[in-house]
Amino acid sequence: MTSRSRRTFLTGAAALGGTALVPRIAIAQSAMPVLRAAPAMAQLAPAGYPATPVWSYATDGAGVIPGPEIRLRAGERVRRQLVNDLPQPTAVHWHGIRIQNAMDGAAPLTQAPVLPGGSFDYDFVARDPGTYWYHSHNRGWEQVARGLAGPLIVEDREPWLGEPGAASRELTLVLDDWLLDANAELIEDRWDDLHAAAHGGRIGNTVTVNGMAYPDLDVRPGERVRLRLINTATARIMPLALPGLSPRLIALDGHPVIPREVEMIILGPAQRADVVVDMPLELEAQTALLIDPGNGERVSIASFAATGQRTEPSEETVLPLPAWGTLPAPDLATSQRETLVMEGGAMRGMSEAIYRGETMDFRGLASNGMVWAFNGVAHGMDAPMFRAERGRTVHLEMTNRSMFPHAIHLHGHHFEVLARSGTLNTPGDVRDTVLIGADETLEIAFVADNPGKWMLHCHMLSHQASGMMGWFEVG
Repeated sequence: MTSRSRRTFLTGAAALGGTALVPRIAIAQSAMPVLRAAPAMAQLAPAGYPATPVWSYATDGAGVIPGPEIRLRAGERVRRQLVNDLPQPTAVHWHGIRIQNAMDGAAPLTQAPVLPGGSFDYDFVARDPGTYWYHSHNRGWEQVARGLAGPLIVEDREPWLGEPGAASRELTLVLDDWLLDANAELIEDRWDDLHAAAHGGRIGNTVTVNGMAYPDLDVRPGERVRLRLINTATARIMPLALPGLSPRLIALDGHPVIPREVEMIILGPAQRADVVVDMPLELEAQTALLIDPGNGERVSIASFAATGQRTEPSEETVLPLPAWGTLPAPDLATSQRETLVMEGGAMRGMSEAIYRGETMDFRGLASNGMVWAFNGVAHGMDAPMFRAERGRTVHLEMTNRSMFPHAIHLHGHHFEVLARSGTLNTPGDVRDTVLIGADETLEIAFVADNPGKWMLHCHMLSHQASGMMGWFEVG
């Protein structure tokens, strides 16, 4: 294992009526809690560098990176009034939550983006426990990259923490990737960089954990900890390792899996993983969260620091998370077969595709900012890719004919990864975002039980902006 210095990792917000006044306290209690999107400052780079101008979410006071954690129990309501204090329209998508269509935040499909100075009320039930997140869904390739993302944690209905074999504590770790210059400012002139979009996307040079570069994470020696890992980057795939901590995977994208040992946890943009680790009684200097930045090396992005009294290590087998019990099983025997073919990008391109009803060659597409296509259509928002009757199983075969991996996200649904799964997935896992490698074909199945129009797109967000966007309809 090799490492690079911390310094060199950074390169480059009523009229009264009737006969009586409503008591003031009643008004305060019934008001919709505010989630404000606004410019802010954040210390993203290591100590010694200036703070970075960002866009962020806030509930009270200044915004924070990542946005304020929203935490509730499964079956409870999320109620937030988005107040837009940004210079651009925006919207909030509640990623991974199987939600009613009007609350999905997928501008412009399910709502109009909220104009500067405007607001929008989100009110929905989070029925499934798990690790989720919320983020901007308007100009996401810029707004998410500026910082508009935060964790959404839905706790289990049944007790898990503290039970025999479970963890005694948990840590939410929001991982992000920033493209900063030598003064720790966001590089502003490349939001619509078509060269980056035609490759892997806008890859940064600084990875943060909970908004900090190289933080120390306080743990007790010997304790068993649940790590909720969230990749909020707009393009970076994060291969993660936890050497010496015996990591066991217990959930992916919020959905439980049978606990299994993992050496490397690969998180594409928007993906999440819940991992149980056992802290050694003697934490050594190399006890850390490592990432492969793309060169085969492993670099520390956070260290585990021993604090407090030792805890007697658990000798119990890791306790599985409680099953959801709300997700219908796909019926492949009567399924509706659909295909999704991904084409385009640098080093391969495509001969032609349809954009806004016109067939164009690759040069014409690129002149319109389009370099990717789904099923021969770039940014196909005019008509659905397919329609499914409510309650019908959809068997979707996805083929990546490009030279780059893609993180494909289905709104409003979780799906099962089938046997033809490629190298980056395990058959039988249930996810909302799946990573598909170059020249791979992957098959998934889901029950289309959530009515409405739902986006389907690549979560490398510059890929989405430059063509990898579509939608399907459940009726």
